[in-house]
Formats: sequence, C-alpha cells, structure tokens
Amino acid sequence: MKTQDFSPGRKPIAGCARATAAAVGGGGYANMSRFRLLPTAEQEEALLAHCRDARFVWNLAVEQQQHWQPGRKAPGYVEQAAQLTDARAEYGCLRAGSQTVQQQALRDFAQAMRNFFTGTHRRPTWRKAGVHEGFRQVAVKPHHVERLNHRLGQVWVPKVGWVRFRLSRPVPAGAKSYRVTRDRAGRWHVAFAHIPDRITGPGDCSVVGIDRGVAVSAALSTGELLRGPGLTPGESKRLTVLQQQLARCKRGSHRRAKTKRRIAKPKARERDRRKDWVEETSTDLARRFDVIRVEALDVRAMSRSARGTIENPGAAVAQKRGLNRAISRSGWGQLVARLQHKALGRVEQVPAAYTSQRCSACGHVAPGNRKSQAVFECQACSAGRCNADVNAARNIAGDGR
Repeated sequence: MKTQDFSPGRKPIAGCARATAAAVGGGGYANMSRFRLLPTAEQEEALLAHCRDARFVWNLAVEQQQHWQPGRKAPGYVEQAAQLTDARAEYGCLRAGSQTVQQQALRDFAQAMRNFFTGTHRRPTWRKAGVHEGFRQVAVKPHHVERLNHRLGQVWVPKVGWVRFRLSRPVPAGAKSYRVTRDRAGRWHVAFAHIPDRITGPGDCSVVGIDRGVAVSAALSTGELLRGPGLTPGESKRLTVLQQQLARCKRGSHRRAKTKRRIAKPKARERDRRKDWVEETSTDLARRFDVIRVEALDVRAMSRSARGTIENPGAAVAQKRGLNRAISRSGWGQLVARLQHKALGRVEQVPAAYTSQRCSACGHVAPGNRKSQAVFECQACSAGRCNADVNAARNIAGDGR
C-alpha cells in the first residue's frame, strides 16, 4: 500500500480533477441566521399564542394523516386550508390568532410530508407544548426588519408588532422568511432564512480524512485532534445536583416545573457550545481542503437505546446509555451534515470496516495493532507508535474511490 502524505505542506494529489478551482464550493442550501429575541412580557404572551395556534394546526394535520388507510386519501394542503377557514369562522379562539401563522403551519406540514415520501426525512410527528414552541413567517419585506442602533434591531411580527432582538451580527440581505422559537430554557430566538455565500476550497486537490470518536470528537489525517466543548466540571456537578432534585419533586408541582427550567439552562449552554464548535470546525475544513472523507456511519442506529422490551430486556443498558450520550456530545451527525452543506459535492463517505485495525503505512490489518484506545502500533512494520485515531483518519483519507 502506497503511503500518502497528509502533512500541511503536502503536494497536490496527482490525477485529482474533482476539486478544481471552478468546481469547489458549497451553496444551494438555506442557512438560518439566528438572533436572540427580546420580547416584553405582553409580547411574550402574544408569541406564545402564535406558538399554540401553530402547534394546534400541525397536530390536527398529523391526526388527519394518521387516519389514512388503503383506498382512503388523506386531505392535502388545499383541502386543509379550506377546513381551516371554516374552523376559524366557527371557533373564536382560532379566529383571534393570526391566519398567516396558522396557514404557514399547514404549508410546513405539507412540505414535511413531501420530504417523508421522497425519503429524506422521517414522518412528521406530534408537537408537544413546552418542547416544540415556534412558528414561521414568510413574505418578509425589507421594511419588516429595522436596525435601531449598533446593539439592537427590531422585526415586525403579525398581531404582535415590533419586537426587539439582539443585533449580534448584520441581518442577512434578501431574507424572505423567519422563524420564531422558544427553547426549554425560556429563551426566544428569531432565525432568518437565506442562501449563504459559497465556501471555496484551496483548489490544490488536497484531501483530509476525519475519524469521529468519543474521547476525541474528530481526528484529522493531518494529525490534529479536535475536541468538542462541553460543560465545565462545576457546571456538570451543578447539573447532577439539579437532576437529583428533579427525581424527588412531585409530578405536576410548581417546584418540579421550576427545577426543569433550571436544568434546561446548562443543557442549552452545552448545546450552544457544541453547535458553535461544529460551525467553526466545518467552515475551517471546507476552506482548507478540497476533498473531505468521513466514515459511513449510521449515527442514529449507533445511538439507539438498548433497553429492549419487557419480553426481551436489553443487556448493558446503562453502559449503552452512556455511550449514546457521549456520541451526542461529540456532535457526529451535526459535523458531517454541516460539512455536506458547506462543502457541497466535496464530502465522500467511505466504509468504516477495519479503519481502526489497518496500518496506514503498510496496510497490515490485525486486531493486535490497536494497543489501546489511543495507541496504535503495527505488528508487521517498523512505523512506530502513533495515535490510533490519527491512523484511522489516514486510512479514511486513502480509501476514496
């Protein structure tokens, strides 16, 4: 097996015609630029009413879809829109809400069903209060978004008025829609949809392999070890104490609801840090390399629960639960998804079999080559010890077809 050079100063790989300067780059996907929304107490009540209406209409559409049987056609968007008009005329609670918010929920459901039938997404499911709080607004005009000063902006929301948001960066030009959401920590956000600028590679046919792991979130074939950020030891200890308090709270009590909100804050902080790391890492890789190769892993299946059923209980459930949480904290799926968005057409998935047991220098495959989780030493050649994750990443980089 020929040894590949993956050093930062490597020469372009001969015969690589895929990633020329004209071919590299992403684009064509809708990106969301999110800002922290700052509603007043009165505006927050109105926003929650919009969220309730959107969730109610969505769940009605889900219920109608579940009544489908062979020979019986489920109503489409046009028929459901007519039903919504009749329902608004009959029920004052719906009539008091925004018609555009409710109709947009039906459009979103119709799009979700199309995505399901094309095989790109799962079937739409129920939305739960306190978990899925949000609504979408389309046909946004330039005068619907204003800048107040260098710190604040404001956006027009139907039947709510002007709502301020934190202007952490410029609002993307040409945004035609936005989505307002409320997370479990009680924070409001507004996200503007837009087509981002292309991210072009260096144009030198450079290749990088990425090995995803738990101890090291992403190991590159260049020798870099990337670790996703998480909670600090103090924050983790505080979260454990809050979770223990939650276990002692009576269900339905105000104390339990308050504890759940306190738990949601550090979890949201951890999620934000992981998302920020994924965005920065994926942008950096898309700019530095023309071809990015990753393992073809079914992350959803790998992080599935092992508890089984009552008749067939699972084994090592607690250990598998810990592994699932570690996979989620490492952001395996998010990293590859964002790479596929930003480096469109430049991400290749290769088989994961034996990448951790094969020597990247001579190609010898043996379980004994892997001395430990972090140490790799080939039994057939004198390449010496190296990091096991980096060795796997070099195998991934050299496995493209």
